[in-house]
Amino acid sequence: MKLYIKYMVSIRCKMVVKEELDKLDLRYVILDLGTVELIDDLTPGQRSILKIGLLKSGLELMDDKKAVLIEKIKNIIIEMVHYTDELPKVNYSDYISEKLGLDYTHISKLFSEIKGITIEQFIIAHKIERVKELLLYGELNLSQISYMLNYSSVSHLSHQFKKVTGLTPSFFKQLKGKKRITLENI
Repeated sequence: MKLYIKYMVSIRCKMVVKEELDKLDLRYVILDLGTVELIDDLTPGQRSILKIGLLKSGLELMDDKKAVLIEKIKNIIIEMVHYTDELPKVNYSDYISEKLGLDYTHISKLFSEIKGITIEQFIIAHKIERVKELLLYGELNLSQISYMLNYSSVSHLSHQFKKVTGLTPSFFKQLKGKKRITLENI
């Protein structure tokens, strides 16, 4: 049985879900961002307890098919931008479409209707948060970050960063991260 969990966007979220599953002695095959594949079906009582336990941690068990698809799209983007060392060299639309096995036009239209922004805007917002994170770590320079996140140039990255944040990357770095946004709120 497959479950879909909203706002499950980090390793910490996975730990919370694992803890809730363990409390109910629920065995799983896969525990990934946004999804859990259980070995056995849930009873209505277990589902209710799990739902309440997840809500206490800010997570939601989802039933609506559109909401599930939106969460899958979001999780693919979050994983792609935040949890890989280098972004794929293909078009993001092709990457997302291939991962979901669905037509990108359909995915894009649905995402825009539900979220009120385009997938491209969502990706840009996450890329900028990733840039902020990497700038604060101080291990990479702007040129390396630009390459890592598939920007065509440092200038392009800097322009997009300023457009989204209102700050230059160098000025942001001087602020020491006071303007970071949690992944759940992007």
